[in-house]
Amino acid sequence: MNKSVVTNLIAALAVLAGYLLALPILLTVGLFALSGAVTNWLAIHMLFEKVPGLYGSGVVPSRFEEFKEGIAHLMMKQFFTEENIERFLSQQGNAEKHIDLQPVIEKLDLSPAFDALVSTVSQSSLGGMLSMFGGTDAIEPLREPFMEKMKTSLSDISQSDQFYELLKAELEQSNVIDDMRVKIEDIVNQRLNELTPQLVKEIVQDMIKKHLGWLVVWGGIFGGLIGLAAALVQG
Repeated sequence: MNKSVVTNLIAALAVLAGYLLALPILLTVGLFALSGAVTNWLAIHMLFEKVPGLYGSGVVPSRFEEFKEGIAHLMMKQFFTEENIERFLSQQGNAEKHIDLQPVIEKLDLSPAFDALVSTVSQSSLGGMLSMFGGTDAIEPLREPFMEKMKTSLSDISQSDQFYELLKAELEQSNVIDDMRVKIEDIVNQRLNELTPQLVKEIVQDMIKKHLGWLVVWGGIFGGLIGLAAALVQG
């Protein structure tokens, strides 16, 4: 059962028992405990829900824009700083395994490269000789073997230390890092713009509301102790 409900129920039963049994101390303890528990429960409720007539209630959804700005600031100023990006690239540079570009190379369409080669040959001094053997159609069967060889060569080049050092040096240039941060910031802002006040409220509730039930429990306990002290002093 919900901790808040149990605490309020126990406090209410203490009030009822103290009243019916004419036990002033129990009645006072119950009233103070109920007051502390209900007050804390209402405060938690007011974090997430707007209560008519109570100024400041519904603070989470009403501060929706500030919540988004806070996330954006945290992401860009704490995580995706220029220093962190440079550190990441440096760590990647020290890694034993190079960046695997093989999947990208496999998806490349190298037909334009073959077409450019054919065009170059046909326009060169070999063009006349090529026309004697059927023109450009004569070398069309070489398209697929050419593309396979090119992909193999590109893959070998991409795995070489020289290529990796050149790539790393290019990525570590300040303008590249600045462009990277701008693109990351655009992605973060785009995702944050998809959030709604209701979604933000649900996210925060899922994170902390179940733990805030202890505030109600301790509110009831401390309220009861204060009530007991007050009853003993008066007695």
